[in-house]
Amino acid sequence: MAAAEAVVLSSPLRTDVARVSETAETGAIMARKSVATAAAAAIVAAARTGSETGVSKAALATKLLSLSGVFAVHKPKGPTSAELLNRLKEKLLAEAGMPSSEWTKRKKQTLKIGHGGTLDSAARGVLVIGIGRGTKMLTSMLSGSKRYIAIGELGKATDTLDSTGKVTEEKPYDKITQEDIEGILQKFTGNIMQIPPLYSALKKDGQRLSSLMKRGKVVEAKPARPVTVYSISLEKFQPPFFTLDVECGGGFYIRSLVSDIGKELSSCANVLELIRTKQGPFTLEEHALPEDKWTIDDIAQSLERCSSLFPAELALKKSKPEESNEQSLSCDYLTLSETKGEGDVIKTF
Repeated sequence: MAAAEAVVLSSPLRTDVARVSETAETGAIMARKSVATAAAAAIVAAARTGSETGVSKAALATKLLSLSGVFAVHKPKGPTSAELLNRLKEKLLAEAGMPSSEWTKRKKQTLKIGHGGTLDSAARGVLVIGIGRGTKMLTSMLSGSKRYIAIGELGKATDTLDSTGKVTEEKPYDKITQEDIEGILQKFTGNIMQIPPLYSALKKDGQRLSSLMKRGKVVEAKPARPVTVYSISLEKFQPPFFTLDVECGGGFYIRSLVSDIGKELSSCANVLELIRTKQGPFTLEEHALPEDKWTIDDIAQSLERCSSLFPAELALKKSKPEESNEQSLSCDYLTLSETKGEGDVIKTF
């Protein structure tokens, strides 16, 4: 009887175990199917996202290649104007996803981008940029007026005429007054003659004077040449420092001006800080794009706004956008003109 009872008791148990096993297996199969479905959906979504990204990049590349005109950026202290232009170019290329291995097999089109009017690496402020056919307008930027805020330091002369150079001379300045400085500014206003600094972008035998100087070469000063100062005023005097607001024409050197002022005061001086606040119609506050605005869309908007700053005969007509799937980008480097002044150089990439 005990054995019979045991058999009766064990039969439902085996049945329950079999059912549990079957249920677990079914659940596992469903789980595997669910995982496979989710993976497939993820692959499709990724493919769709990749396709959309590709279309977006192609559209940005088309927009980049169609940009044409002149705008301004805010150059910070540190990089040279050429280095900053290269940084701008690389940011635009990266945003547009160009050039890619796929595009390099297609018809090539060059993106032209350049700057007009070099700023020293130690200076900051407005740097005018031409893109597309706008590079042809940069020459007019060199001949236009520029405005600077310069802080000079009395009592010290340097080989570069600014604070980045080696001190070559020290003279007393304690007797110089604000009235003394204001009294001599008239001598530096209007059409005057000015000797450019040895450390400059001017060239000798195809090489920059500054490059020759850095290599220890003997360089003769360039002869004095005619320049124009439209206005100059003393904004602040706190010995040994003095602040000038200067509006001048192309080819003028603020460093030479400050040095000459020091000599006229029977002392010496160098530039401690230099800010270009205006170049042609572009001002630092209204038009110069900071680096976080160096995007294709922001530049396109700036080109649209800045087109009204130029006379009708200089305004550029909008060019038709190119077919994105028929173009690739190659970046060329060339010089459109030789140096003309305080880094008055047009460079395009």
